[in-house]
Amino acid sequence: MEKKSKKMLYYMLIPMLFIMLFIYYEFKNIPTVIFLKENQSIKQNIFLKVNGNKKSKKNASINLLGIVPVGSVSIKPVKSDILLYPGGQPVGVKLNTKGVLVVALSDITTIKGKAASPAAVAGIQIGDNILKMNETIIKDAEQTKNIVNESNGQNITVLIERKGQKLKKIIKPVKSMDGDNYKIGLWIRDSTAGIGTLTFYDKNSKMFAALGHPIMDIDTGTILNINSGQVVSSSIVSVKKGIKGNPGELKGIFVNEDSVLGNIYKNTECGIFGKGKDELQNNSVAPMKIGLRNEIKEGPAKILTTIDKDGVKAYDIRIDKLLAQDSPGPKSMVIKVTDKELLEKTGGIVQGMSGSPIIQNGKIVGAVTHVLVNKPDVGYGIYIEWMLSDANLLMK
Repeated sequence: MEKKSKKMLYYMLIPMLFIMLFIYYEFKNIPTVIFLKENQSIKQNIFLKVNGNKKSKKNASINLLGIVPVGSVSIKPVKSDILLYPGGQPVGVKLNTKGVLVVALSDITTIKGKAASPAAVAGIQIGDNILKMNETIIKDAEQTKNIVNESNGQNITVLIERKGQKLKKIIKPVKSMDGDNYKIGLWIRDSTAGIGTLTFYDKNSKMFAALGHPIMDIDTGTILNINSGQVVSSSIVSVKKGIKGNPGELKGIFVNEDSVLGNIYKNTECGIFGKGKDELQNNSVAPMKIGLRNEIKEGPAKILTTIDKDGVKAYDIRIDKLLAQDSPGPKSMVIKVTDKELLEKTGGIVQGMSGSPIIQNGKIVGAVTHVLVNKPDVGYGIYIEWMLSDANLLMK
């Protein structure tokens, strides 16, 4: 009898465990913020149902089985009439850093032997942006070098920016045996350039967005703190096909570099943003509505991208997984390239394709951002709502 009871208990516990795991998984995947169009209704699994209207509350209750309240989400009303021209065309990107970026520190050889980096001794760190030296606004690396050399070894007051905070440091240059110049023992960068893909252009506001992920400094691994930037025309000249363990690449050149198509103002977790000319408009397609994350379904979709002289084309992909995100970031969904032509030519997702808009049911729902190194046909995409938010186009 005792054995029978234990067996029955065992058979009861197993399904209860699966039910609890299911509930946990469903609850875990509810975001803390939901963007909602006017008069839109959504049902988020077994926990959440939200109706959007002019009198919508700022919060919605999360109810287990529609009865037991177990939490709440923040509701953000968004514009319901957003129409964007999807991109897909390559653009050349040129960025100028805010001041100069410290990418390395080094010791200096003097007549007395090796001296520790004066910048490091003063508290300068890799990733800092030098904004001013002795009240002179710093614009580029050459100017920085001249100010240091003309100091004659006198203290230099330096204003830096570190993770959004401004700090003052005092650096004492030392004379180097190399050319008899004064140095402070740091390596700096003032600009960068590359190729990316335009995600969208808004004809009304002239706002554009590209990449879907931030431009990082290759040496420091930090998001590049920019002062200004431009996008120019670009042309794809060749493709390096991606294989397992070795990501591919779109190789492009700047075209008519002096003709600026747009000015970049922001470099964020969700891409680069700015205002541009109507030449950024992709005239091969009509403007499209946007699809919020609650409108996206796992399944077939397309991307618009350029891989050769034929220009922007649509290629088949599949959205395999929608990820819960409570804060903006470039990894919102897992996507897989299924288009035979694209797989044959590129192997899947390659560098330079970042920013290619993802289209589902005639709406722009996101953009390509990353590739999995060991699975070149699989990568990540970002929800379009994150990019629209950073472009100041989303909220009512």
